Amino acid sequence: MFSFTNRFMSDNKNAEFLKETMMGPNALRVAEELASHLSINEHTRILDLGCGCGLSTLLLAEKYGAAVFAADLWISPTENYERFQSIGIDHKAVPISADATKGLPFANGYFDLLFTVDAYHYFGDTEEMLPSLLPLVKKGGYVAIAIPGLKYGFEETVPEEMKPFWNDEVARTIRSLAWWKALWSKEAGIEIMDIREMSCCKQAWDEWLTAYHPVVAGDIKMMEAEGGKYFNLIQFIAKVI
Repeated sequence: MFSFTNRFMSDNKNAEFLKETMMGPNALRVAEELASHLSINEHTRILDLGCGCGLSTLLLAEKYGAAVFAADLWISPTENYERFQSIGIDHKAVPISADATKGLPFANGYFDLLFTVDAYHYFGDTEEMLPSLLPLVKKGGYVAIAIPGLKYGFEETVPEEMKPFWNDEVARTIRSLAWWKALWSKEAGIEIMDIREMSCCKQAWDEWLTAYHPVVAGDIKMMEAEGGKYFNLIQFIAKVI
């Protein structure tokens, strides 16, 4: 399942590239697992929403040859364009600045696939968000999302060891599979094809904790406290109907 990620990381230069660009659990590995459950090829037009520094974009463009529109709010398109040039995917990846909560500048039915890794939980926790995105995907196309989650919800009682890390923003964004399933099940415009815990959770988190991002030091303490008891990664795949 992880042939591309493992091969990419076996090169020391690429491993450094990952440490410099990861913004959460290794998006390259998470994207490869999510993509393995989809049919993607060089004819697939993809919106990679919340692409960050483009690790998911790299996977989609390089492994599958897909045409990718790499949209992010926090990372500038110029920075991503220069990064895409440096790794040789600028002919397949279009960098865009976009805020999903304020509407996206694309035609209805333009994409075969809406793909988002380690991003949707920041903006998708309302009943209104998914219906606002679905028109961008053609009928019969797919929405595929992978996000950090919880094995069970902390809605009522946060475990004592997790309280130092559990502020209002974390509580809003990190939810259980059951919580997300209940939210997505309200949307009549999709057929849910797959919801599951992802197998790469521990490895993707362990790789993130080697990154150079300034929040890593705090996340190391959080993961030591968590001890494998609470966190998971959730993938959700739905067909647009």
